[in-house]
Amino acid sequence: MALDRVTRHGMRRAFGAAILLVLTACSPTDFQFGSRTLSFGGDAPMQPGQGQVIPNQPMLPAGPSESFGRGPVKVALLLPLSGDPGLASVGMSLANASKLAVAFIEANPNIAENVTFTLRDTGATVQGATSAASAAVADGAKLILGPLRADQVTAAGAVARAAGLPLIGFSNNPTAASPGVYLLSVLPDAEMKRSLNWVKIQGRRGVAGIFPATEFGQAQETAFRQQAAAAGFAPQAIYTFSDINEAKQIVDQALPMIQKSLIDTLYLPDRSTAPSFGALLSQAGVSADMVQIVGSADWEGDPAIMTASQLSGAIYPTVDGAGMAAIRGDYQARFGGQPHALATIAYTATVLANVNALSMANPPYNAGLLTAATGFNGRDGVFRFLGNGRSEYALAIKKIGQGGAVQIEGAKL
Repeated sequence: MALDRVTRHGMRRAFGAAILLVLTACSPTDFQFGSRTLSFGGDAPMQPGQGQVIPNQPMLPAGPSESFGRGPVKVALLLPLSGDPGLASVGMSLANASKLAVAFIEANPNIAENVTFTLRDTGATVQGATSAASAAVADGAKLILGPLRADQVTAAGAVARAAGLPLIGFSNNPTAASPGVYLLSVLPDAEMKRSLNWVKIQGRRGVAGIFPATEFGQAQETAFRQQAAAAGFAPQAIYTFSDINEAKQIVDQALPMIQKSLIDTLYLPDRSTAPSFGALLSQAGVSADMVQIVGSADWEGDPAIMTASQLSGAIYPTVDGAGMAAIRGDYQARFGGQPHALATIAYTATVLANVNALSMANPPYNAGLLTAATGFNGRDGVFRFLGNGRSEYALAIKKIGQGGAVQIEGAKL
């Protein structure tokens, strides 16, 4: 799976113009709301019975909870705060971002305080997510935000669905999505759609892709195939690898088609191996004029990617970075340190949950409102939920050059 400190005075200063597009409703279906996501190396596959609600099965203790906000509608925030230290640190950063968003709501006289949020720890296990979701249902929550990992989203989503509640999860593995279980992260479908449409406009015709043989790599490959077909491409080749030692063989196989101009666009979405493939292509005499290399949103901010001369000229889709820039200073002031790259997702989810048109609807957070085609404008830009639980984001295009990446085209759906 990929993954996925402020004073009131500081918040007013940082957000005054930008986010006062915040989720104001013009009609029940017309409202405005104004992660890159990272990988933990693959979600554990679901085991038989995981994510299923089994009658009369005793639940694990839900653990302590923390509440913030002071509105009448109850919303649960499920995050990993214990267990695996790396995962817990991400969970804590997202919890802090949610508190930052609540402080913004409380500080702004033009925004009603509709929600009380209850933060519950999922730990790093499916059982922990199931237990936390069950506690949220018992507490009267009308909406569940989180968890973080895809297997936990699936498990908590099963509990939420059985109770008739929607859930907005933070995984970017599309397999976790389903009707009523929405994913707020940038998904491979959105990335592929945006970048394939861009290369098509540039006149490219021969697309190919190289994907790791992991669960998330498979999701990327599936999205590539589907979105390539939708854009009118017939991929020239699709390669998978289990180990980076296979990279040389793949490049050797692709080289004749590159030299014949049958492949003029090559997708390398896996950030950890993209520099190695770029180096092998360069050694084989493949220039940026011959092949347009295309990455993923996961490339954003990666030092190895940004400084790889062999990837000069490569492009990748990404969210608008203005949202993270807007909250970073206030986050540091209140909590210390840097917010995690996924912090903007938790911030967006928190303000989204508070919007009048959703939280005060009857029933609250109903599917018709959540999946409105007009969508929302969050900290990572414009997005919308689809009926199948997946999301679409307006993504910008950046290009790798000397000294880093520069934006060459603004965000579009």
